[in-house]
Amino acid sequence: MTPGPHYGWYGDDFTGASDTLATLTRAGLKALMFLGVPKPEHLARAGELDAVGIAGATRAMGPDEMAAELEPAGAFFAALGVRLLHYKVCSTFDSAPHVGNVAVAARTLGRHFPNPLLPLIGGQPSIGRYCAFSTLFAAAGTGGNVFRIDRHPTMARHPVTPMGEADLRLHLAAQGLDDVQGVHLPAYATGTAGLEARLAERGDAGAVLFDVTEANHLPLLGEMLWRRAQTRPLLAIGASSVAEAVAGHWNSGAPLGAPPRLKPADGPLLVVGGSLSPVTARQVATATSFAPVPLDGGRLAADPAYGEAQAVALAHHLAAGRSVLTWTAPDNAAAADTTLSATLALRTAALLARVLELRPVGRVAVAGGDTSSRAMQALGLWGLSYVTAPDPGVALCRAHADDARLDGMEILLKGGQMGGPDLFERLLHGA
Repeated sequence: MTPGPHYGWYGDDFTGASDTLATLTRAGLKALMFLGVPKPEHLARAGELDAVGIAGATRAMGPDEMAAELEPAGAFFAALGVRLLHYKVCSTFDSAPHVGNVAVAARTLGRHFPNPLLPLIGGQPSIGRYCAFSTLFAAAGTGGNVFRIDRHPTMARHPVTPMGEADLRLHLAAQGLDDVQGVHLPAYATGTAGLEARLAERGDAGAVLFDVTEANHLPLLGEMLWRRAQTRPLLAIGASSVAEAVAGHWNSGAPLGAPPRLKPADGPLLVVGGSLSPVTARQVATATSFAPVPLDGGRLAADPAYGEAQAVALAHHLAAGRSVLTWTAPDNAAAADTTLSATLALRTAALLARVLELRPVGRVAVAGGDTSSRAMQALGLWGLSYVTAPDPGVALCRAHADDARLDGMEILLKGGQMGGPDLFERLLHGA
């Protein structure tokens, strides 16, 4: 391949965007993720890259805000010469017409990547996500039982974007992505020839959703995606399986490299939990090496003085050398109220930024997709690079910042469904 960034990705939240960063780095690519369209000086400091990402928060935005956010991002990637742009959505595809609308992203970014084909990749087996006959299934936590997405114990009841439809064609049509056609499992029986035959039926145009239930499906998809990206810049939508597919093709199907060993934290660890999922709740319950500081979600959202008092208390623990776990109490009804969720994510992000202003630390973890996105914005970082992956779908990254107190800090971002029960303990003690 010629020098320069061949692959670009925009993550609709920070946790998923960091998973794609991990995937590409483990595939042997030099990759860095920016926290917004980078300034020229930050792009220069990143050096020569094979893949360039932007971590965003469009998953929590309305359609107009999404379009305003994605327009300059699309222009940036196109000007950079990226051949394939990956709009990275959550692997559970949780989105809705009024928030995180995938059709809005497709229209906005598609203007800069004008390939007539819009491929959608519907599964990521590496983290327990499967798409069969256009129907999405997802495990409940790492290694957990697999449920159809509209019967999933968490995603069917998500406080902002509950998944009430498992057929992704219908789910996306409700958001305005019309006439999505499915390429189903039997097409893989004859390898790339089967995929090409199905695309030929569509005239190589329109929105096409590809089933994925096995890891060996991905290099075949990667070959198809990359071939079309050479004829005309291509937009693809899906989870980190898009990156797995393209990297698998480039590496002739070789598996991703093993993550480096997770080293113990150098000093006290701060964990901030903004997720109400049962997976995160189990991780909180298992984290016995931390000073526990539960937060009242209603008060945090409504009372800045409460947030300041909690920040001072957390900084005091850290100054005394104690690792701290602070989280929105899962039984707090106010925290789960959909009308407060956006405000709560912002307040939790502000709390984290204030704690680190009072007492910087070497390693931080943030649980919850929306909370992670808002937290990274509040910290004012300009980039993240990969350190290791403690669990599938969970990346530990190194912060790049103009603020010397934050530059080099390690930060883990995880969605509510990601990670084993002892994740926070391993993040503190190493593994």
